[in-house]
Amino acid sequence: MVEIGFKLASEVFGPLELVHYAELAEKAGFDFASISDHYHPWISSQGNSPFVWSTLGAISQVTEDLGLMTGVTCPTIRQHPALVAQAVATITSMMPGRFIFGVGSGENLNEHIYGDHWPPAPIRIDMLTEAVDVIRTLWQGGMQDYEGYYYHVENAQIYTLPEELPPIYMAADGPIAATAAGNNGDGLIVSGGKKELLDIFKKTGGKDKPSYSEISISWAETEKKAMDLVYKYWPLMVIKGSLSWDIPTQTHFEELVKNARKEDIPGRMPCGPDPQVHIDKIKKNIDAGFDRICIQQIGNNQEEFIEFCKEEVLPEVH
Repeated sequence: MVEIGFKLASEVFGPLELVHYAELAEKAGFDFASISDHYHPWISSQGNSPFVWSTLGAISQVTEDLGLMTGVTCPTIRQHPALVAQAVATITSMMPGRFIFGVGSGENLNEHIYGDHWPPAPIRIDMLTEAVDVIRTLWQGGMQDYEGYYYHVENAQIYTLPEELPPIYMAADGPIAATAAGNNGDGLIVSGGKKELLDIFKKTGGKDKPSYSEISISWAETEKKAMDLVYKYWPLMVIKGSLSWDIPTQTHFEELVKNARKEDIPGRMPCGPDPQVHIDKIKKNIDAGFDRICIQQIGNNQEEFIEFCKEEVLPEVH
């Protein structure tokens, strides 16, 4: 059965709100929630960016069966893989059998904060692959050393390990990353149901592994209100290509999205009160072959959206 998830947008909401929405999502019948891991929001007006591991710890205490996933963590520059390995082991111990560790090669927006050089995409993917190997090495237990090209670990032992280790899903926005996910990941994460990346993933070792697609929609009482929400909270939809990975500050993003036009929004995501347009978007991703679909509602009307999904959407796609 296809699983349907709810996106917890750390860029827009504070930790207490995110915990509350996770609790509501479980009660509404969502199978899992994915939470973003950022140091900065994309644009300053989004207004938040809480530390994901603290938020996840709180969510673990107010939910019982809801799956949780980082969507996604970059364990390469801002966060050393040895430290991330400990964080994931701890949170998995707090929600046994419920956590999926989603990883990606990151964005300059979040990873530049120590002043490190921002590498090109192929190198970032190599770093991610090695970081995943570091994490898995430490999860073996006992005292571990690691001598890699990018990372070195000496006499490190994670004492608090879960009985069952979490799977590691790797995010992809291009063929190199999709190949890395097929070769090294336990699953694939993409945005927008990119079937060509799913095909590459399956051909490079991911044939029998799960795949996850994150989609954005905007529900509101009218199509105009839905478009207004996107324009206010997520004008980033105008950005194409690799720019979003390489831009270093919120100010740069704010300059870039000045060209956003409301009339372009409906072509990028379903907007409005009609449940069928949202159901069709979900089913399109299911038909493409993805077995986990995560829905991000763009806007501040999260409680109303969760109730809408409970009544109108989830019964049609589960």
